[in-house]
Amino acid sequence: MGNGKVALILTCLIFVIFFTSCVAKNSPVQHGSLIYKSNDYALCKLEKEGSFAQLATIHLGDKKWVWKIEDANNINTLREDSFVAIPLKEKNMGGLFENGYQSVPILCYHKFGTDRSSPLTIPSHVFNQQMKYLKDNGYRVISPKNLLDFLEYRGQIPKKSVLITMDDGYRSVYDVAWPILKKYEFTATIFVYTNYVGISKKAMSWEDLRTLKAHGFTIGSHTVSHRDLTQKQPDETADTFYNHIKEEVFLSKKIIDRELSQDTICLSFPYGRYSPDLLKIAESVGYRMAVTVERGSNPFFSNPLALKRDMILKKDMKSFISRLKTFNNLSLK
Repeated sequence: MGNGKVALILTCLIFVIFFTSCVAKNSPVQHGSLIYKSNDYALCKLEKEGSFAQLATIHLGDKKWVWKIEDANNINTLREDSFVAIPLKEKNMGGLFENGYQSVPILCYHKFGTDRSSPLTIPSHVFNQQMKYLKDNGYRVISPKNLLDFLEYRGQIPKKSVLITMDDGYRSVYDVAWPILKKYEFTATIFVYTNYVGISKKAMSWEDLRTLKAHGFTIGSHTVSHRDLTQKQPDETADTFYNHIKEEVFLSKKIIDRELSQDTICLSFPYGRYSPDLLKIAESVGYRMAVTVERGSNPFFSNPLALKRDMILKKDMKSFISRLKTFNNLSLK
């Protein structure tokens, strides 16, 4: 027998021994629809029609993790005999992929209804179209906590994540926007300035905000009086200006904390304006995340205290869709 054939036989024997040992260690587990499980993945073959939510409940402990299964599989509906991969570990924290990196758009709204005199008002039917587009196209509305985990490289988020925010605390958020958000199983982050809460029928009350919070909304600060935190008034010295600004961000947090029994960590800068000193003040009083109105979306290496955010003012869908950039193409090989 030639040396070449001996070498080939030895190679084959080594492969067989290695493969056998692997099978012994990682043999498939037969348990209902589960046919294989490793430390990283579970592989299921459906015996009857099911849903990703059912698989998330069984294998990940809660249906809220359904997006992990949907992101890992390229099928939209489950049929009998479908094979489904279920990731059991966090993957792509920071949203880094070979062909680019993830970014999170933050949408900014104010009022809703039929008031055509204000450019800040979005008609209810337009808002419904926008939310329907998000739902129909696989976008996931996340919370500030989810976004903060992503920014601090602590947790994975859905590939098509978006954060919805609403500034000031108008009552139309409660009356008009909330029923539409509820229809699509979305929530939002509400930024209120405390002097406006409960001031009239056009403003939300603290009880309204407590109700929204109980239904999964996040309530953040928009300061006390909504003054421009970057502009010193003529009668202010440098010291009094600094103290007034600190009071705006500190006192609003203190009031919201007391009224809603929470630790308020999110801040929206009035008019979206900020300065380096303001960022230091915001961090010093306990905010961990703050938003501007600078256009663009946010990759994980963004500054959590100066996040970009798009104001939704135009009423056409083309403009809305242009604000939904969730991926940046870039070869990372």
